[in-house]
Amino acid sequence: MYQSFFKRLLDLLAAIFALFIVSPIFIILLFTLAVANKGTPFFVQKRPGKDEKIFSIVKFKTMTDKTDKNGNLLPDGERLTAIGKLVRKTSLDELPQLINIIKGDMSFIGPRPLLIRYLPYYSKTEKKRHSIRPGITGLAQISGRNILNWNDRLSKDIEYVEHLSFSLDFKIFIKTIQKVITSKDVVVNPNSVIQDLDAIRSKH
Repeated sequence: MYQSFFKRLLDLLAAIFALFIVSPIFIILLFTLAVANKGTPFFVQKRPGKDEKIFSIVKFKTMTDKTDKNGNLLPDGERLTAIGKLVRKTSLDELPQLINIIKGDMSFIGPRPLLIRYLPYYSKTEKKRHSIRPGITGLAQISGRNILNWNDRLSKDIEYVEHLSFSLDFKIFIKTIQKVITSKDVVVNPNSVIQDLDAIRSKH
């Protein structure tokens, strides 16, 4: 009953309430990042959600679109703005995903929505991560966030799917708040500590 009804109801009510509460911060970041990124405060990208249905995830944009002389985007570390580093470190870049929750694309808690190009590289068991709505935070995030290797991260996603409950969601919510406050396990540039999943698994 919790997974099929109450989880979605709680997500919807909490997201509407949270968006109202953080609206002053949201508006400030909207204008600040619009200036820093020359008019584009949002980062929008297609991601697979529940049942691998593709949706557009929305985050605050923390990097510029600077390119090299050949028109290729510069490495993430070179495009990350000063305000972008702060926004990432405090996890404020995730705020626009409240809209995704209201729309029904996401949940507060669940496996993080990863890149579409990773889909062919999941094992049969790992594909279970797409049997529920993806989340802003999840069991993997409170267990090491970006410093976990891919096998451990995906294993935590499956563990969450198989043991989903209100008590587990509450535990993850509390631990997420603690990690956001302390900025523990936050890596501003994830590419600096772990390769992309497809790059790793295509070698095997």
